[in-house]
Parts: sequence; structure tokens; C-alpha cells
Amino acid sequence: MSSSPALERKSFDVTPDLNDPEKSLDIPQYRQDAFGDEEFAEVKYKVLKWWQCGLLMVAETVSLGVLSLPAAVAGLGLVPAILVLIFLGSLATYTGYVIGQMKWKYPHISTMADAGEVIGGKWGREFIGGAQIIFFVFIMSSHLLTFTVAMNTITNHGTCSIVFGIVGMVISFILSLPRTLVKMSWLSLVSFGSIMTAVLIVMIGVGITKPGDDVVAVYHTDLYHGFSAVCNIVFAFCGHAAFFGLMAELKNPKDFTKSLCLLQGIDMALYIIAALVIYRYAGSDVTSPALGSASPIVAKVAYGIALPTIVIAGVINGHVAFKYVYLRIFQGTDRMHKRDWVAWGSWVGIAFTMWVLAWIVSAAIPVFSNLLSLITALFASWFTYGLSGIFWLFMNKGLWFSSPKKIALTALNFTIIAIGAALCGLGLWVSGKAIHDNPSSASFSCANNA
Repeated sequence: MSSSPALERKSFDVTPDLNDPEKSLDIPQYRQDAFGDEEFAEVKYKVLKWWQCGLLMVAETVSLGVLSLPAAVAGLGLVPAILVLIFLGSLATYTGYVIGQMKWKYPHISTMADAGEVIGGKWGREFIGGAQIIFFVFIMSSHLLTFTVAMNTITNHGTCSIVFGIVGMVISFILSLPRTLVKMSWLSLVSFGSIMTAVLIVMIGVGITKPGDDVVAVYHTDLYHGFSAVCNIVFAFCGHAAFFGLMAELKNPKDFTKSLCLLQGIDMALYIIAALVIYRYAGSDVTSPALGSASPIVAKVAYGIALPTIVIAGVINGHVAFKYVYLRIFQGTDRMHKRDWVAWGSWVGIAFTMWVLAWIVSAAIPVFSNLLSLITALFASWFTYGLSGIFWLFMNKGLWFSSPKKIALTALNFTIIAIGAALCGLGLWVSGKAIHDNPSSASFSCANNA
């Protein structure tokens, strides 16, 4: 891998004030960011406005998460599910802000792997970088799986599910070809409108037909089923792994807080309303994804309208993954900003390889809720919660008990790390048991998975 003195890994010798973003940006030029000086670049990355970044965050976070929540409410009961949703959503807002603080303090960070290098050196970079890539491949696979479910629903299983998966993979690959996020941001508008309309149609549809009436305030469940529901709620807030990559292409990194508020305001409101309404009328037999709970005709219409967000959200996550690999290969060279055959060929090759891997995973684990539980346990538990606690403790090393406020924040971040560890351990048990016990989860099958 090529390197440049401008991007040489050096110890950070400036300690910015996290409470003052202006000061946090007053740092040596060689630690500014991964893309360097773009004044005369052919391809410019750092052009995102805050609202474009926010819509990208909405597009890559909201889509599949909202589809799993009514089933999570059915697994916990109305009151516990809403309390868990508000708690985990509020915590995700805080951990997202901590990721922003990490970027302001170390502006060269553009991926979770870069943050891993800051806190753990070379080994931290490679370990977290590898986990990040696997996580994104799993997220991409969950979107391919949902595309397959949607097409089986729309066409009444018109052909082999494997064929639908390959079609979804090809479409996603083509949409992944732009190299800058600003070009992807316009797709996020389509994605947002798509999922909002689809969820609204399902809410109206189940409200009219009322397929279930066995709504309970508190559902007496066991640890296995209850924690499966919690995993689906956690998945609804699993966009954090992409936050560094999105911030890296902002015109002004300080604007990330506004982007984060846009994301959390939209997703919390949509999640609570959709989960409550769909569960209220669909009852305890609500499906996951939730679009299947409506009548057959309404479900087909809803899935048809939701197809853009099913595809685009996976594409945005995939883009961040490709960018990480591309940066590892070309960072510090002028090829980062070129449009020649080597640059484009490398980008296309990276995208194609990762979409093929994602399709293999989606065909190997063809049950939506089981795949979400596995992704949550292995990765979202740490990328959304645990790692942010570690970042805060690292940034405030030596100051943990310096004031009452610091003591409270120290306790909070240790708790966040513990929550991440619990989600990981129990989630692996839950997802492993579900995949093992589900008789309909035959891998690489042509069977209808709708």
C-alpha cells in the first residue's frame, strides 16, 4: 500500500477541547483527513452538506430497521417494547455524538478502522477494520434478502429465490458505481420517500383490515424470545459503523451534530408510530418484515413501493465499505482523485467482489429475523454501543473522576460498554439457536421465503 508523509501515522501531539469544535479543528495539516488537499482534484469527496449527510444517515439506518420493529413489539408487549425503543434510541443518539467527538479530536479518522488504530495501534486497526467490512457485507446481504422476500411477495414466488437474489445483487452493484457520497445523497431522497410511503400504506392497510386483535401491554415471554425482540430493536439503530465515513465527506465536520439530530428525530418518530400502529392492528402474529402483515394486495403494493429503499439503503452501506477498501489501497496517492482506468477498475472490482460475498451470505441465511439477530449480536452491539463507550474513555483518559460531571459520564460509558457486551453474548446465543431450530432456513434454496 502506498503511503505519503502527509498521511504518516504519528502520535497525536495536540489535545483539542471537545467542548469547542473550533479548537478541535486547529491541528497539524498532516492529520486533517484521508482525502488531503482537493483544490485541483478531478474527483472531490469533501462536498457534502449537513442535510445531505443527514438524509444519507436516514437512508442507511431506517429502511430495514423499521420493518422489524412491530414483530419486536409483539415479542415484548407494548409497554416494554416502547420503553426499550426509547432507551436504546436515546443511547444511540449519545453514542453517535461520541463518534462525532472522536472525529473532531482526530480529524484523520474516516473509518472505524482508523479509530481502532488510534486506540489500539496496528492491531486495533486491522481487527476493527476487518469487523467493519464483515458487518457491512452482512448489512448488504440483509438488503438482498429483503429484496428476495419482496419479489417473492410481489410475484407470488414467480421464480427461484436464488434468481431474485442475483437480480437484486446486479441492481445494487450498478447503483454502487459512483465514487462520491454526494452523488449517492440524491438516492437517499428516493429511499426516504419510498420507506415512508410503504410504511404509511401498511399502517392504513392493517388499520382497515385489522388482521389481529390480541394486543397485550406486557407479554410474558422467556429470555430467548424476549432477547430476540431486543436484537431487532438494536438493529434499527445500527447505522453508526458508517458515521465516520459519512463525516469524512462533509464540507464542515462540525455539521455532523445537525445531521445526527436529523437522523434521530426522524427515526425515533417513525419507529414509535409505525411499531405502535402496525402492532395495534396486526396483533401478535405480525410478520418480520412488517410489510407482510397487510392483506396480500396491500403487501404487494407496499413491497413494490419499498423496493427503492430496500436497494438504496444497502447500496449506501456498501459504498462506505468500498470506500474503506479503496482508501486502504490508494490513500496518499494521486489515484484517489483520478478518473483513469486503474482507479475506476479498482472501484468496480471492489464493489463487485463485495456484492457477490453479500449474496452468498443472504442465500446461506434466508430468514430475515434470524439474519438481523446475528448481525446485531456480532457487530451492531459494538459499533452502535460498546465501541463508543471505549472511544469516550480513551479521549478522556486521566479525567474520568476529575469532576462530578466526568464521574457521571464515566459511569455512563462503562455501562454502555457493558450493554454492548451483553447484547453481543446473549445475541449470539439467540441468533445461533434460531438459525439452528428454524426448519425453513434451508441454505441456497429456491423455496419461497416471503
